[in-house]
Amino acid sequence: MTDMSRLEVDAKIENLDRVNEFIADNIIDCPVKDAMQIELVVEEIFVNIAHYAYEGEEAGKAWINCEFDEETRILEIVFEDNGIPFNPLERKDPDVTASAEEREIGGLGIFLTKKLMDEVKYEYKDNCNILTVVKKL
Repeated sequence: MTDMSRLEVDAKIENLDRVNEFIADNIIDCPVKDAMQIELVVEEIFVNIAHYAYEGEEAGKAWINCEFDEETRILEIVFEDNGIPFNPLERKDPDVTASAEEREIGGLGIFLTKKLMDEVKYEYKDNCNILTVVKKL
């Protein structure tokens, strides 16, 4: 694999463009469909960190690690924050067959993430939420 690139930003919505640019700069010859899916996933995860990780506190930091292996065409993105511990993979998938009015609020972003990526895993280690997403391009 190539060297992993790392970005540190304040966990604020206004840094989303910077995060997306960072990811785009680390992917070589990515098909448009995959690029759009990756951008959606990055937005969902980063916005959730910005909105919920440091709830009630001054915005903390978010770290994004990105590794793209040109040979295997595997992209790995790791999101880290030291906010409130939260494993989004424990959340029950929303009933996408129900109407919007009948559906519970929340959970659609991580559901889409699990559907669009090839692998999604979470761990809480050293007071840090670590969410890893992997996509084969």
